[in-house]
Amino acid sequence: MNIIERGLAFLQWLVSLSERSAWDWKRCPKCGSSVTCKWGRYARQPWFLAGRQQVWVQRHRCKTCGKTYSEQSALLIRGSWYAREVHRSAIDHWQHAGTSLRRTAELLRSWLGHQERWLLWRPLDAECGERCYLAASTVQRWLDGAGKTAQASVDGQLVGIAHSQAVGTDGLWAKLKGQAQRVVLLVVDSVSGLVYPPLVAQGEESAGPWQRLFARAQQAGLDLEGLRGVTSDGAQGLIAYLRRGLAWVQHQRCVWHLWRNLSGELSRAASKAAAGLTGEAAEQTRKQARDELGGLIHKIMDAQSYNAAEAALATLLGHPLGATLGQLLNEQLDRVLVHLLDYYRGLPRVTPEWYWRDFRLRLSHGRNHRSDQRLERAALVWAIYHNFEPAQWRSERQRHYRHPGQSALEVAGAPPGKVSYLDALGV
Repeated sequence: MNIIERGLAFLQWLVSLSERSAWDWKRCPKCGSSVTCKWGRYARQPWFLAGRQQVWVQRHRCKTCGKTYSEQSALLIRGSWYAREVHRSAIDHWQHAGTSLRRTAELLRSWLGHQERWLLWRPLDAECGERCYLAASTVQRWLDGAGKTAQASVDGQLVGIAHSQAVGTDGLWAKLKGQAQRVVLLVVDSVSGLVYPPLVAQGEESAGPWQRLFARAQQAGLDLEGLRGVTSDGAQGLIAYLRRGLAWVQHQRCVWHLWRNLSGELSRAASKAAAGLTGEAAEQTRKQARDELGGLIHKIMDAQSYNAAEAALATLLGHPLGATLGQLLNEQLDRVLVHLLDYYRGLPRVTPEWYWRDFRLRLSHGRNHRSDQRLERAALVWAIYHNFEPAQWRSERQRHYRHPGQSALEVAGAPPGKVSYLDALGV
């Protein structure tokens, strides 16, 4: 089952559990016998979003097998002091609001017990007699449990969901306990925006982590044999893996990262042009040199054909200040212009760098997760959340959405409907 089918099965289980009658509970869940009798009851006092409530749980005894069992409720989680709605709201608050575990616990604690920040919202209210003691470590335990479920769902997670033949890759460095650095590697479908299960590695300089990343994506449902192109930065480990493991796949160089790599040489060339000048004259000369060299670089990267790019490259190499920039671009020219080939037309020119924008809001540079395993489980939860969560309708000032109001699964032709990412995680 893919992730939508698993979420639907969990949602149907919750519905069927809530619809069970007293006669249904008379049937023993262990042997199926209906020769049972009531066997006492016990009280539970879990925290709901409306406050702490007392719930009576009925017990039964089967006369056929001699086993006892308790009635279950879709609202409660066995062994927890908090109802299912509190678990779901805590994970969703951390994911969607992008805040820390401590603040998530503080806000929920204030809401449940009408305490702390609740008294800031409602200054005329008196303090509640019973206080809630929800801690950040408890929220972390719930989040890590959801991560273990996400980790177990990697196999076949996106099977049967359409994907394109072009993907983008990127990595994000994070700091863990003891100043240890790890990188979260990501593969994204370039058309629908589907995020395949991420991978945490010690580095991205070798081909091994990238091989494991694409093997995990294939396990989740990506067809590697039908892959045509990969857009990425200049990570040497990925280039080595593509040459060895995916020789038929073309590598499109990310123009955004290339611009960033050329910025230092561009500044040095502008400073060289203003050598010997001071004040406003030097600033104008530097600006003129930057604009002139930047225009030539634009003509190369944004060329509509190979001939136009080669002509612009020859002009840059002939420029008094553009020899070094021209040599750097000449080494990457074939990878920069892969998207112009008919077979690879439509291949994106930039990596999914902006995906990390939402991830950083709750990553806290990895310090909240402290270990590789917990960081990876949190990344897997975030990937499922991203695939289910619709993009906002309205564009921001510096950010526009290709598919406003639609989730990545919906763009891929598999709308989740009433199934949420919390259902997919079995929370």
